[in-house]
Amino acid sequence: MKRRSLPVAAALAASAALLLTACGGGDDKSSDNDKIAGADVSAPATSDSPDASGDTIERPTMKLPGDVTETFEGWKTGDAAEDAVLTDAGHAQTAVTYAITQGDPDSAALTFYQSGTALAGSQDWVKGIVDAGLTYSGTVRYYAPDVSVLDKKTAGVSYCADESKAFNKNRKTQKVDKVPATDQSYVLYSTRLEKNAEGVWQTTKLESERGNKKCVQ
Repeated sequence: MKRRSLPVAAALAASAALLLTACGGGDDKSSDNDKIAGADVSAPATSDSPDASGDTIERPTMKLPGDVTETFEGWKTGDAAEDAVLTDAGHAQTAVTYAITQGDPDSAALTFYQSGTALAGSQDWVKGIVDAGLTYSGTVRYYAPDVSVLDKKTAGVSYCADESKAFNKNRKTQKVDKVPATDQSYVLYSTRLEKNAEGVWQTTKLESERGNKKCVQ
C-alpha cells in the first residue's frame, strides 16, 4: 500500500517526518457553507448536506474538539440516492478526524463508516499519528464532490480537501505547529463505497493525491 500524507498542511514540516511513513486510508497516487466545530456529528452538518431525518440507523456520535472544524461545501445534490452516499462519505472523513483527535485507531466510528482496505489503511495511518504524539488543530474544508451511484449497493465519490488552515498539534504540550500552505495542502480524494446490510454506505477503498490541479486554489 502506498503512503498517504498527514491530512494537515503541517505534514510537510520536519516534525511530521514519522507520519509520512504511515500507511494511509488508501493509495496515494502522486453554495452555502456552515461549519462543524466541536459539535455532535451524525451527518456533515452544513446547509448543503442532507440531514438524517427519517434515518433509523443507530449511528455513533462523533464530537470533535472545539479547535477542530470541518466544512462540507456542495454536499447536497437534491437526488435522494446521491445525497445518502455523500452523507456517509462525509461521515467517513469525520470518523478519521475523530479517531485522530481521540487518539484511537480502533474507534467504533471509524469501523462503522469504513471497511476493507480503506479501514485497514486508515487505522494504520491514525496509529502512526497517535504514536508520534500528535493530533491536529484548525479547519479542513471539503468541496467539489462528484458522486456516481453505480447500482443499489455500489457508488463512487471524489472530492477535494483544503488543509491549508489545519496544523499539527503536539498531543502532550498542545503546541500548534503552524507552517505556510503550499499546493500540497490541497488533496483530491477518490473513494469507493458499498452499502452494507445495515444500510450504511461504507467507504471500502480510498485513494488520495496531493497537489492535484483540480483542487489547488
